Amino acid sequence: MRCMGRFMSPQTETKAKVGFKAGVKDHKLTYYTPNYQTKDTDILAAFRVITQPGVPPEEADAAVATESSIGTWTIYPLDLFEEGSVTNMFTSIVDGFTANTTLSRYYRDNGQLLHIHHAMHAVIDRQKNHGMHFRVLAIALRLSGGDHIHIGTVVGKLEGKREITLGFVDLLRDDYIKKDRSHRTYFTPDWVSLPGVIPVASGGIHVWHLPSLTEIFGDDSVLQFGVGALGHPWGNAPDAIANQVALEACVQARNEGRDLARDGNAIIHEACKWCPELAVACEV
Repeated sequence: MRCMGRFMSPQTETKAKVGFKAGVKDHKLTYYTPNYQTKDTDILAAFRVITQPGVPPEEADAAVATESSIGTWTIYPLDLFEEGSVTNMFTSIVDGFTANTTLSRYYRDNGQLLHIHHAMHAVIDRQKNHGMHFRVLAIALRLSGGDHIHIGTVVGKLEGKREITLGFVDLLRDDYIKKDRSHRTYFTPDWVSLPGVIPVASGGIHVWHLPSLTEIFGDDSVLQFGVGALGHPWGNAPDAIANQVALEACVQARNEGRDLARDGNAIIHEACKWCPELAVACEV
C-alpha cells in the first residue's frame, strides 16, 4: 500500500444520512483515494497494514491514509546517524506493554536504543475524573523496559507542573526514591537493579529555556529541540552550536553554585558575548 501523506485531497460524502447514528464516520469517506495519481513532488511511504478481525482492509488502509494526511511526520536521513546508533521509536501504549518489553529486551541484547513514545497517553491521564495518572504509566513503562521517554517540559509549550514532573523524573531515573508528597511520591520505592529510563524534554523549547531545563532535569536527560533549532536565521548547524553553548554555560554556572532560576538570563547573555550563533538565536 502507498500513502501520500499531506498530498491527498479529502473526499466529500454524497450519500444522505437517515436519522442519527452515534460514533465517527468511516475513514474511507475522507482521505482514502485509491486511484490517486502520484506527482513528482510527492513523498511515498510504504505501510504493511494488518487488520483487526471484522475490519475491512480498505477501512484499515483509509485509517493509515488519514493519519498520514493530517498527522505530523518527521523523517531523518539515516546518514545522520553513526552505524549501529539508530534509535528505534515505539508507541508503547498503543501497541501494548508486552510488545514494548519484547522490543526492549531485543534492542538491549543487540546494542540498540528504544525510545518509548507515549502516544495516546492523554486519553488516559489528561482528564482528572477518569483514567489513571501519568505517574502510574511512568512506573509501568519503566517496568516494561526502554531507554528514554518523553515526559513534558514544564517550561515549553506542553503543560506540566514542575513538582509533579520532578516526581516523574525521579520514578523513571533513580534507583531509590524518598517519599515526597510535593512530588506526589507517597511511598519510598526501591528499584534495586532495574534499569532506569532517561527522561526526554521536548515541545517548544529553545535556548532561553535551558537554565530552567538544566535545573529541572539535571544531567541524565535528553533535551530535544525541534522548531526551536530549525528557526535559526543561519540554519540548523549554527543553532545546534547555540544550543550546545547555552547548555554548557548553564551546566558550568550550576556547578559553580550559581542560581539558575535567578541568574538564568544573565548566564545566557554572558555566553552570547563569545558565541555569535547563540546571540542570533536569542533574538529569534
